[in-house]
Amino acid sequence: MDSNIIMESAIVEPRDDMEFESHEAAYAFYKEYAKSVGFGTAKLSSRRSRASREFIDAKFSCIRYGNKQQSDDAINPRPSPKIGCKASMHVKRKPNGKWYVYTFVKEHNHELLPAQAHFFRSHRSTDPLKNDARIRRRKILAAGSKQFSAYQNIDCIENYMRNQHDKGRSLTLEVGDAQVLLELFMHMQEENPKFFYAVDLNEEHRLRNVFWVDAKGMDDYTNFGDVVSFDTTYFSDKYKIPLVLFIGVNHHIQPTLLGCALIADETAYTFLWLMQTWLISMGGRAPRVILTEQNNAMKAAIAAVFSDTRHCFCLWHILEKIPRRLDYLTVWYDSFMVKFKKCIYQSYTEEQFEKRWWKLIDRFNLREDEWVQSLYEDRRQWAPTFMRDISFAGLSPPLRSESLNSWFDKYVHGGTSLREFIEQYKLVLEDRYEEEAKSDFDAWHETPELKSPSPFEKQMSLVYTQEIFKKFQVEVLGAAACHLKKENEDETTVAYTVRDIEDDQNFKVDWNESKSDIYCSCRSFEYKGYLCRHAIVVLQMSGVFRIPSKYILQRWTNAATSRHTISEKLDEVQSKVRRYDDLCRRAIILGEEGSLSQESYNIALCAIKEALKQCASLNNSAETDARPNNLVVHAICGSEEENQDSNTISKDKVPNPKLTTTNKIPKRAEARKEKASNENNANKKGKVSEFGV
Repeated sequence: MDSNIIMESAIVEPRDDMEFESHEAAYAFYKEYAKSVGFGTAKLSSRRSRASREFIDAKFSCIRYGNKQQSDDAINPRPSPKIGCKASMHVKRKPNGKWYVYTFVKEHNHELLPAQAHFFRSHRSTDPLKNDARIRRRKILAAGSKQFSAYQNIDCIENYMRNQHDKGRSLTLEVGDAQVLLELFMHMQEENPKFFYAVDLNEEHRLRNVFWVDAKGMDDYTNFGDVVSFDTTYFSDKYKIPLVLFIGVNHHIQPTLLGCALIADETAYTFLWLMQTWLISMGGRAPRVILTEQNNAMKAAIAAVFSDTRHCFCLWHILEKIPRRLDYLTVWYDSFMVKFKKCIYQSYTEEQFEKRWWKLIDRFNLREDEWVQSLYEDRRQWAPTFMRDISFAGLSPPLRSESLNSWFDKYVHGGTSLREFIEQYKLVLEDRYEEEAKSDFDAWHETPELKSPSPFEKQMSLVYTQEIFKKFQVEVLGAAACHLKKENEDETTVAYTVRDIEDDQNFKVDWNESKSDIYCSCRSFEYKGYLCRHAIVVLQMSGVFRIPSKYILQRWTNAATSRHTISEKLDEVQSKVRRYDDLCRRAIILGEEGSLSQESYNIALCAIKEALKQCASLNNSAETDARPNNLVVHAICGSEEENQDSNTISKDKVPNPKLTTTNKIPKRAEARKEKASNENNANKKGKVSEFGV
């Protein structure tokens, strides 16, 4: 058998009777076999003839063959995929020049991933057309970003607050934009029935606001819905499309798109409709923390819809506004920023913040500045000193360039039209999902290198994702620069003072061994989601060599994404819309599980038939008025009192958007004749609608 074997449609396993024209052809065959099975390959060794200097022997292996060798003097050791796998193929050269399979080891000691095989380095160039297309697309996007980079330096024109009663506004769309948008929604819904969208029409039935979120966004919110950022960066005069985004962050510290919207204005009414609609799409579960810019209309809407959610302001929004708001401090700007950052970043207690703040204000004579006054009034919503008990999951950095929100910048620039954005929308999702899949693959494929003999480092290298582990690793190494002193002890708790030499700060750490509770005044665990170096050194000195499970957040682990997570609180599913939505999601999960084998398919099909018969019998006997027969949505907000203030919303007057989402169930039309209706119901009892089941 020659090298043409790799061109066959069905890849076969290596056999003793196989022959190849060269060892390169043999390796090409082994790579194709590996790709179809789901593992990466490497050229393990080769040998030449001493006489002819031609290759006579070669051995190829799984990329996880052998054991990693760790060098003691490595400064930044790289993760290694090697875990002692024995899978390999050994080929030798015959006297006639042909190559044959000398030995073949099929068994692996790890999971095989055929669906993710393209992530292996050895398989990345096997589909050059696909790779080239992706590269070309990225180059085009990069060129577009450079072309319109000048827009980033233009001072943002502050959006003025519009009156609450101004409801006649509508989206400014070009000819054909609405049709393109509708086609996108229909296409996305065909691909996955969980796709959700809603529209808001003004009194003239013109499009005012539009919201949509794909199925992946809803699933991501289930796993990573603790912190959400509402980004209105693109709603400004610098951009053509009035785009706003709901953004979360996954376990790899990557952005997740939790919803998109096009809005006509920035009134409290618009934000209220949008927040209510988004909450409905996410099953009514509010986030623990929501991040926005400092905006009074937004603040009022969020307070009305998310009463139990902590509303915070993005720090980079605050810092971005300082040069414009305090332009009269030009001469002293650098000096002001040094002291301002010291106040917000190095004040670990409220007393420290208050002392430094007022000293700063008096030094630069800012007591009469209204914007500075508003900052102080809202200090608990943006200053790190007051938010060290909140984990932002990386969504509130000091610079936008560091923000996860900025991941959209390469797709949207000042000249991007709505049509262009819609055309790129699916590419945005594709790139995002590919990036996450690659990170999941790397977490499975590579084991992080340890930089110390710490048992904490070894423990968490097997638990945390690579991105979080790198951050935790810094804390482990930083523990060496901490000195602790025991202050006092009672029946349950031991109090320590930890001197952080690197930060030149003292921190209070309390350790309760009976409850495995540890608390540090730096609030790193509450703020970042993993233990700090101060807590680590106390645990170590207390004879504890494993991080307590309560301090390992699942959202930062490799097991963060569960396959199917749906609330079992059926008593919360009260309305027709909610019931229908809940059943649709469960049906999709049943479809996913039922399609895995013929046996599971038969079980699922039988269950569907039986459930449908019972529901039809129950509904017909009860003469119910509800039956799911329409999956199209129109969302029209109810009208509000015309003179309601734009910055104040009473919870008793919250408008209830009349959403008919992709899962709304309209009422059945009334029967024209009661007799005909009764006869019809009698005939339908025990029958099932024809859905192909």
